[in-house]
Amino acid sequence: MFPEAASTFAGEVDTLYFVWIAVSLFFSVLIAAFIIFFFMKYRRREWYQYGNQAEVKTLPLEITWSVIPLIITLAMFAWGAKVFFDLSRPPVDADAYYAVGKQWMWKFQHPEGVREINDLHVPVGRPIQLTMTSEDVIHSFYVPAFRVKKDVLPGRYTTVWFEATQPGRYHLFCAEYCGTEHSRMIGSVYALSPEDYESWLATGVAGPTLQASGEELFEQFACATCHQVGDGASVDATRLARGPALRGLFGTEVALASGRTVTADESYIRQSILNPQADIVAGWQPIMPTFKGQVTAEQVNALVDFIKSLDGEPAGVPGLGEDLREGAVPALQAATDSVDELEGNRPDAG
Repeated sequence: MFPEAASTFAGEVDTLYFVWIAVSLFFSVLIAAFIIFFFMKYRRREWYQYGNQAEVKTLPLEITWSVIPLIITLAMFAWGAKVFFDLSRPPVDADAYYAVGKQWMWKFQHPEGVREINDLHVPVGRPIQLTMTSEDVIHSFYVPAFRVKKDVLPGRYTTVWFEATQPGRYHLFCAEYCGTEHSRMIGSVYALSPEDYESWLATGVAGPTLQASGEELFEQFACATCHQVGDGASVDATRLARGPALRGLFGTEVALASGRTVTADESYIRQSILNPQADIVAGWQPIMPTFKGQVTAEQVNALVDFIKSLDGEPAGVPGLGEDLREGAVPALQAATDSVDELEGNRPDAG
């Protein structure tokens, strides 16, 4: 009746669950016993059966039955918070997978480029991070054997991670009622030994990696026209002026024109692609068009993964300060023309 435990934190989740049940049962039985005892002892009697009431000081008793439950509750809260944070923060070396929920299927993409529907193959002994979004309504990714459950929401990313501890096939459910055929939105997670996983990858039909797909889309949509991704020495100055540089962007704090500061995570990059006017970066003009309706959820995932891969120091243009960014396209164009004239690059420069 109870699902098997097949992930690294399944045991701790189960222990916390059973301890909570045991504590709740203990106090439930204790309180019920006291209720019955006092009901029998102080049941209604005739007036002449009552003696004189003795003065009883109840303050120490009230403090005791208040402090002990408080200590137990705080200890359980701290334990639960630790488990929650462990479940919420994937290791930095976790393998990055993407998942898209849709009525009524799960679509997965491996970092190696392999795509699957309703099945997910993962290696045992390696942390797996799933970045998930939905194409339509709210779904919920639920693998009982791994003790993981996370809502999958349209318009934003959520993440979940797990590390399988033993090979096997484990049930995957959608735990959120998502429509009339919600019960059909099921699948399986296959945990394979590292050797079997490599063999499975070799026999599968692998397409380009997510990062390679994102780079191809980046070129297809001419994103580099405004967002430079190379090093500062080779960048075209006019490109830098039209949009923020993307190298080294992921994970950094971004100051917005509204005065807010946000972290450049998957959700922020996704929103910048589909709704670029929502959060304008401070110092830049709101000239980027939306790509909503032009790219699918999988293509957005690929673009996000490509931008995530652009690590390193943000590129810059030697000699061009930050104050030139805001509304600086004409000024930068003039500066570029001047440099071209000095170097004899312009056709009319002789």
